[in-house]
Amino acid sequence: MAITKKKKTASPNNYKSKFEKTVGDYLGPSVEYEPDRISFIQPAKQRYYLPDFKIGDATYIECKGKWTADDRAKHVWVREQNPDVRVILLFQNSKVRLNKRSKTTYGDWATKNGLEWYCWKQGLPPEILTIIKQDETKHDNRDLKPDAVS
Repeated sequence: MAITKKKKTASPNNYKSKFEKTVGDYLGPSVEYEPDRISFIQPAKQRYYLPDFKIGDATYIECKGKWTADDRAKHVWVREQNPDVRVILLFQNSKVRLNKRSKTTYGDWATKNGLEWYCWKQGLPPEILTIIKQDETKHDNRDLKPDAVS
């Protein structure tokens, strides 16, 4: 598994969708938006994935409004190739069907494929908010440590 820092952009909150901005505003300023690149190998091709929010050491939230077949395959590969990374899918609406003819919803597919997910409409569970608060404490403690004495 390889996690590398993403090259800095002009704005740290340059969200790609209104849904990501809504979630970012909800999670607060202590979480980072797309800070890291997580490598994975698409068969015969090295690829990178930028999860939307980092909320803990190796815990990320990925916001999904529309969830395409390519996105679904990518998330299975990332999970298989990065077992020590926790990616939580946050669906805008987990009841949306994969396509017009399918009876399978986003949530059904994610569960069947072993992906952790929550529905934004139902809210984030307290455990996720606790991870964010723990990470805030780590940041606060780092800021309070005195500089090393020479």
